[in-house]
Amino acid sequence: MKPYVQLDEAHMPDGTVYSLHKHDGKIYLKYNGFELMSTSLTYSEMMLADVGCQRILEGASSRPKHPKVLIGGLGLGFTLKRTLELVGSPATVDVAELMPPLIEWNKTHLVEFNGPLLEDPRTTIIQGDLYDIISSAKKGSYDSLLFDIDNTPDDLITSGNNRLYTAGFLDKLRQVITPQGTLTYWLSEPAPKFKKMLVKAGFNVEEFAAKAHEKAKRARHCLYLATRKS
Repeated sequence: MKPYVQLDEAHMPDGTVYSLHKHDGKIYLKYNGFELMSTSLTYSEMMLADVGCQRILEGASSRPKHPKVLIGGLGLGFTLKRTLELVGSPATVDVAELMPPLIEWNKTHLVEFNGPLLEDPRTTIIQGDLYDIISSAKKGSYDSLLFDIDNTPDDLITSGNNRLYTAGFLDKLRQVITPQGTLTYWLSEPAPKFKKMLVKAGFNVEEFAAKAHEKAKRARHCLYLATRKS
């Protein structure tokens, strides 16, 4: 049996430990010892881009001449890769990532899977807290927001992320997207209470079942596509 090889490890101020491992040609990101994501299960991460960018890209008349997308959470880079494939050029794709080592790992260990994504001229990496980045964004800044931050609002990766699910923050998100813009969440499983919060915040919400990989028999993950109510 081939062993897991630890490539790197990073300790966050709150005590969280992230580690990157390689096994049988695949990369695994672990969170306090538990597997968070891997290069073998990327279908739903790419689907996040497909669902979140579809509306702004469909129809020549309504398509933005210069699409602007913000991805919350760099992860292993697969949502970013798919977004760049979809939006074409010119375009701006900002990526908010809290953990500096994850940015570095995408430049080094993950290049063999996704290439030099972070060197693409359309890509801007913003190292910082998504809450602060959105709070300082101007009205109508983005055509699409793609968030892959937590498993669900009740299963947070870091405790500070509870600020991302308040009524006030959801109202800010509604202001940050353009009138025809979209807000899309990746969730490990459906979150009915959060869906109701989005509706109450002034969004129409469509739910999509998402498989962990293309040939999976069951779609265990979930995407929420939110658009502004007229």
